[in-house]
Amino acid sequence: MVQEFASAVVPALRGGGGRSDVLGSVLTGADDPVALAAARVLGADVLAPCTLAGKTPTDADVALVGAAVSAYPPGSGASAATAWTHWGMCAALERARAAGAGGTAPPGAPDGAAPATDWVAAESWQRVTHQLAQVASLAVPGMPSALADAVARRPVDLSRGFVRAVRRRDWLQAAGAGRWLATTEGVPESLCLDTGLEFVHHMGAAADARVALHVRAARLARETALLAQDRAGV
Repeated sequence: MVQEFASAVVPALRGGGGRSDVLGSVLTGADDPVALAAARVLGADVLAPCTLAGKTPTDADVALVGAAVSAYPPGSGASAATAWTHWGMCAALERARAAGAGGTAPPGAPDGAAPATDWVAAESWQRVTHQLAQVASLAVPGMPSALADAVARRPVDLSRGFVRAVRRRDWLQAAGAGRWLATTEGVPESLCLDTGLEFVHHMGAAADARVALHVRAARLARETALLAQDRAGV
């Protein structure tokens, strides 16, 4: 069902219409335990049409993410990826609830302290790329976080990780790393990120809808950045 959810999110990121209905696309209910587990795996990206494309989520989609957050809280010994995935779902949930209420989705963080980020600086470039790819759903323009701030200090290392993932044909890791790179300044122009993302999509999207989702999200981030530069006259 993770693949089904991801497949439903991708077209919702292509524009058209003011609402998204991810849960309705897979014909199941928000109380389905399999759907809850799948939502936990996909994380904040269940609500990506809201956080990335400005669409209004259905009540069922919001309820699904809320139930997944309650059902799968991180334990005291949770990994960084688990803790940040949970944090990201909470942040997306707040934005979605505001959008559903007719308000403006807030860019702020959810209540409570954010998970630690010291591992971003401490890990090797290979390891940090692996871990960041697991939390690529947090690479959202306009949603600040301590994690995004930490990633911003390692654009070159993450670029190396992206190239390594492509060479290893690990398309999901490459797509996740590429999504972070699309929201991070200081990426070497020699990386040719746009071309790299296109290649990753071509090679991996058919087999894994999460690859398509990450690449589409990365392209949206790039489009947003270019539009901002045009408006600023850069």
